[in-house]
Amino acid sequence: METLWRAATGQEPNPEDYKGIEFWSNPERSGWLTKQGDYIKTWRRRWFVLKQSKLVWFKDSDVTRGSAPRGVIEVGKCLTVKGAEDIVNKPFAFELSTNHDTMYFIADTEKEKEEWINSIGRSIVQHSRSVTESEVVDYDSRRG
Repeated sequence: METLWRAATGQEPNPEDYKGIEFWSNPERSGWLTKQGDYIKTWRRRWFVLKQSKLVWFKDSDVTRGSAPRGVIEVGKCLTVKGAEDIVNKPFAFELSTNHDTMYFIADTEKEKEEWINSIGRSIVQHSRSVTESEVVDYDSRRG
C-alpha cells in the first residue's frame, strides 16, 4: 500500500515528491491549517500551500525557493474532501481521503474551511480529468 502523504512518520519528504512545483510563487491557495498527525495524533498548526495537485506544508509562512516542505500530499490521488466536524468533534474540521488513508485538518473559520474544501476539490477534479484525457490519447494512438 503506497502512502499518500510524506512526513507522517517524522521523516522529511523526498524532494522528488515536489520536484518542479514552485510552491513559493503564486499558489492556488495558501494559509494556516491545524493538521492531525498520522501516527502521533497530536494537532499541529502548519502553513499549507496548494499548487499543481500537491498540498505541501511548512512550519512557518515565510516560504521561499529554499524552503523545504515538512510534508506533501498528492491531491490528485485523493478521492474526497469534505467536512469532518462530527468525526473529530472540532469546529471547521475537514478530511482528505483516499481508498486507504484519511487525514484531518482544522481551518480557523467556516469560510476558510469551505474555501479549502472547494480548492482541493477543484484540484482533485482537474487531476482526474487530465488523467482521463491522457488515457484517451494513449488509447487512440495505439489504435493506429
